[in-house]
Amino acid sequence: MSPLIAIDGPAGSGKSTVARTLAERLGLPHLDTGAMYRAVTLLAIESGTNPADGPACAGLAREMALQLGERVLLNGADATRAIRSERVDRAVSAVAAHPEVRQELVRRQREWGAAHGGGVVEGRDIGDVVFPQADLKIYLTAAATERVRRVRERAPATSERGREEAGRDLASRDSTDSNRAASPLKVPDDAIVVDSTHLSVAEVVEEVLSHL
Repeated sequence: MSPLIAIDGPAGSGKSTVARTLAERLGLPHLDTGAMYRAVTLLAIESGTNPADGPACAGLAREMALQLGERVLLNGADATRAIRSERVDRAVSAVAAHPEVRQELVRRQREWGAAHGGGVVEGRDIGDVVFPQADLKIYLTAAATERVRRVRERAPATSERGREEAGRDLASRDSTDSNRAASPLKVPDDAIVVDSTHLSVAEVVEEVLSHL
């Protein structure tokens, strides 16, 4: 049976890149749980649903058909780029804070884990809530200044908000994710903390591999 590796961390910590690279190195399936919350958020925006309406957002989560992989298929349409848009960035933390939404998506995430028999799963509550029995739990972090730099680098140069505002949004997302009532972002008690501030992706991956 394949190992189940949980990688948690805040925005800009590098967890998505590290998780994908690690999965490729080990030949394991990879699940980006953040994409699931983004998919619900996109549905809310497109349907005119208030992101602050927990029951309504949960209804969207329960009804959506979602396929994750190299491409993200949402209700049959390619949403790979749309879920990474600025409008989704602005609303996803609010949608992800709803206990009803998290309950449905955690259910789907556990189903994924059972179906694949292991893999690399990234998010903000994987080692603590979704898979507390994970074989390896990594909490990836970085200095705030470095995370802001990374977020600004990812923001399009022609962004309507601009790179400066994208960086400022990081503090708001950190606060929302860490202080929400349902499954707040925190370091699992038995997680290995890896500070990626001065490390390359390859160096972080090697550090994680050393703990397997």
